[in-house]
Amino acid sequence: MEEIVTRLEMTAAEQLNPAPAVDGVTLEATAAGPVVRDLHVRIGTPHRWPSASRSDEDWERWFAEPGRRYRLVEYRGEVAGAADFAPQPGGDVEITTFGLLPEFVGKGLGGYALTLVVADAWTLPGTRRVWLHISTLDHPNALPNYLRRGFRGLSRPA
Repeated sequence: MEEIVTRLEMTAAEQLNPAPAVDGVTLEATAAGPVVRDLHVRIGTPHRWPSASRSDEDWERWFAEPGRRYRLVEYRGEVAGAADFAPQPGGDVEITTFGLLPEFVGKGLGGYALTLVVADAWTLPGTRRVWLHISTLDHPNALPNYLRRGFRGLSRPA
């Protein structure tokens, strides 16, 4: 299957269409490091994320990028997924990672977890746009989830 990458954006915080709250789902800040790397591997391997097979040097560069925020998606005290986002020039914030661990997929957590991540990205000072890219190799529920939350096709180059 040929991979198709789609870029999506939200240009105002008011465009976020929140999913209903899920009791026990929280978003927790974390530091760059082995936990983040392990989550990328565990979440991304089934979807062939490039981060699932980064070299040590690539991880060092990734973790050294200034301003990147790392988040753990937790469900009732257990790590259920990961997200990270990075501020960019001009008020853009790119969600560079969002995913759930395989054992938490299909439990109704993704919509609310994404709501929390997007809302968090909008809190960065000066944010004018939140954007991301998605691949046809990602989970089949990923694109519909992004669209339900209010993301739309990118209107300008990323």
